[in-house]
Amino acid sequence: MESATRRETNATTRLRRRYVDGAWGQLHIREIGTPRLDRPSLICFHMSPMTGRIYESFMVQLAALGDRHVVAFDTPGFGASDAPNAPPEIADYAATMMAALAAMGLDGPVDLMGYHTGSMIACEAAATLPGRVRRLILISAPIFTEEDLEEMHAEYRPNPPREDGSHLVHRWLRFSHHFGQGGMTIDQINDAFPDALLGRNIEHWGHRAAFRFAPGMRLSEVEQPILLLNPQDDLRSHTMRAPPLLRNGRMVLLDGWGHGFLDVHGEAAARLVDSFVAAPDNDPFGNLAEPSPQLKRETQ
Repeated sequence: MESATRRETNATTRLRRRYVDGAWGQLHIREIGTPRLDRPSLICFHMSPMTGRIYESFMVQLAALGDRHVVAFDTPGFGASDAPNAPPEIADYAATMMAALAAMGLDGPVDLMGYHTGSMIACEAAATLPGRVRRLILISAPIFTEEDLEEMHAEYRPNPPREDGSHLVHRWLRFSHHFGQGGMTIDQINDAFPDALLGRNIEHWGHRAAFRFAPGMRLSEVEQPILLLNPQDDLRSHTMRAPPLLRNGRMVLLDGWGHGFLDVHGEAAARLVDSFVAAPDNDPFGNLAEPSPQLKRETQ
């Protein structure tokens, strides 16, 4: 198992946190490196109901590999980002974060990386603003059936607070189950768990938007190259339906990797993503640094 280093003291790989103005108030971002004309910035969107902190170790590793500018948003209403006044749709999340990039001076093409709900936000941005997006890395691209959606609505229904704290126990048991399967230690799970609570009383808004998103995630409308990473998590089977919809994509199965792999296998994940974003335009998938079968099996 690789070690996960959250922060480095080297100036070229130091994480910074700051705020940018958005449509619903301030957006909290994590950032590493500086924008460069010769390589697009990588913009990361997290899953619901987490925060951009899930990308920290990965960002440090990727910046060290390719001297690349990387930004991870807290989705509006999650983490330290201000919330909208009403439940948004995936299109609303995408529009406000892409507008925030323009406010940051990132007007040229960028690469997008999404995780679960973040993958939907990335696809929406790529389909709606094709001139602003060069390539996509999607961690899962779930294609839901009506039956799937019924099960998802039941599983991820609003979980109101209770005086005895049982709502927190429920959240902890589900969180520790999924992240433990991905190879995280109990200390790592405990360290990550508070971020799952930072959606506060509107934490279900992210799932609501995801379950209402366009069937097929607009994948068939996206012409940009897509690297689809399919770890062995709760959306693996749903993501197996995605490849026929890809116009210009490649799926990589990450056997044995689950939630938390950006920490547990941050270095290997960074090498894989770097091999894609650094590849020439005429062959974006030609030299993918896929993890070795042995490394993939480490957590099985």
